[in-house]
Amino acid sequence: MLTLTPKELTDREIYKLLIGSIIPRPVAVISTLTETGVVNIAPFSYFSIVSTNPTVVSVSVQRANGQLKDTARNVLESKEAVVHILDEDNVTLANETAAPLAPDTSELTRAPFDLVDSTLIKTPGLKQAKVRFETSLYQHVPIFDQEQVTADLLLLKIEAFQIEDTIYEEGKIDPRKLAAVSRLAGNDYATIGEITTIARPLN
Repeated sequence: MLTLTPKELTDREIYKLLIGSIIPRPVAVISTLTETGVVNIAPFSYFSIVSTNPTVVSVSVQRANGQLKDTARNVLESKEAVVHILDEDNVTLANETAAPLAPDTSELTRAPFDLVDSTLIKTPGLKQAKVRFETSLYQHVPIFDQEQVTADLLLLKIEAFQIEDTIYEEGKIDPRKLAAVSRLAGNDYATIGEITTIARPLN
């Protein structure tokens, strides 16, 4: 077994180890609004569930040279965002939103998503997503490397679930109909594939 420590690796090498081993990763496609009302859209695979009560999910946004990414800055300013689950029907469009654009240029110029009004927050959602969460900022946790902030951990409280009728049956989401897409390393994604059922022990 090979043993490596972060101290002996470059940031790039650490990144490759993490994204190559922690797989598959769910992807959040997040829409936010700038102060001037420009819609920003970006995908994030550093994304997970935190708590059901309160209903909180997490998204970690890495900084570039110590500077806030557009999504993190917009969330910190507006205190809200819409989180969408990446699926097979929107993965190509979502991939276009990863392009480096100026903060005042909407990713809609590259990825023509259809916007839909949210019910409880100002930020619009993306019609092409089968699942979206209207969220408010629950907590911001800056991640430090010594004295420099290198990432922004956003804890987002779900205020409303928006779920497409066709994938929701008897209180459950059908994973086949959702057809979520997960992130691997490099330019690779994965679909649901084979599903294995293993009952949890009761005692």
